[in-house]
Amino acid sequence: MVTGGGTGGHTYPALTAVRCLRERLAADGRALEVLWVGTAGGLESRVASAEGIAFASVATGKIRRARNPLKMLSPANVRDMARVPLGIAQARSLISRFRPDVVLATGGYVAVPVGVAATRLCGRPLVVHEQTVRLGLANRTLAGRATRIAVSSPSTVPLLPEAARARAVVTGNPVRPEVLSGRPEKAVEALGLRGFDGRLPTVYVTGGAQGSQQINGLVADVLPWLLGHANVIHQCGPDNTGALRARTAALPPHLAGRYHLTGFVGPELPDVLALADLVIARSGAGTIAELTALGRPAVFIPLATSAGDEQAHNARWLEEQGAALALTGDITATTLQEALNPLLTDPTRRTQMAGTARTLGRPDAADRLVDLVLSAAS
Repeated sequence: MVTGGGTGGHTYPALTAVRCLRERLAADGRALEVLWVGTAGGLESRVASAEGIAFASVATGKIRRARNPLKMLSPANVRDMARVPLGIAQARSLISRFRPDVVLATGGYVAVPVGVAATRLCGRPLVVHEQTVRLGLANRTLAGRATRIAVSSPSTVPLLPEAARARAVVTGNPVRPEVLSGRPEKAVEALGLRGFDGRLPTVYVTGGAQGSQQINGLVADVLPWLLGHANVIHQCGPDNTGALRARTAALPPHLAGRYHLTGFVGPELPDVLALADLVIARSGAGTIAELTALGRPAVFIPLATSAGDEQAHNARWLEEQGAALALTGDITATTLQEALNPLLTDPTRRTQMAGTARTLGRPDAADRLVDLVLSAAS
């Protein structure tokens, strides 16, 4: 049984682990039966359906966090928390019928009722996987009950309850295998990058599937300067292409040829990442897992509204290791330009940062997590 979702950061590591487990068992002539338990209408329900994985939903509640503890006692929080006992009862019923050998929980609010029912009511082994440097609220709740705890960074282990640390294993965050097999020349062909200058580094800009207004605006402000030093692939989000095309229409032809604007990067993403010498991006757990597995230097602009400010913590941790730069707080075009300049003008610095990132990456994270799941199930 798999549980977790709400965001891609919780959903896609679970999906990658399921795919890896299927392949592992198939190689031994065995089959895998999976039930994914999530929220009705959530991303995880769509992903499970597309993958042909059986899906069931349970009631759950979302805690809206606030710096002032008294504000946590809001009517919305009280109402949602009242749904958790119902979710636990529903999860217990599902577990009793499905009888899983092991439950894998990857975070998100839905993981709590399923994890509680599995461990306290049904006596089933629970493996918890944490994608970020800091423990998410759901996984923090379940860590004390888990059979094994998979974390993505060694720095997460001291954040666990002391009694749970001996059950922790650093697996990394599962990365889709196709991301690791990109080819630069295929990106040039697929995107038609005929005006790119091979003597210059290539910068990939992304704010996620929907784009980022903040990143788009900052990059547009420095674009003439940036194109003097690099080729740029800018994934801006489908709703933002018109405005950015208007802003960049006056670029001189020799600079415009080095700029590729697109709303969305699809199957060609592995090839784009293989071509990129530097990435400007948010610092979600999935992005960090991919870039470190590939050994790509990055300038991170964390999403300020991420739960528990986790993106800022992710970015700062990588900066402390020397694998990236983290831009937080009041970021201006000047801030971004000053961060990019030494990386674009000094190939040695990019190479050093790339090497450090690669030492932190775990391209075999899915296999490590599957090892842990199988050991808990035995």
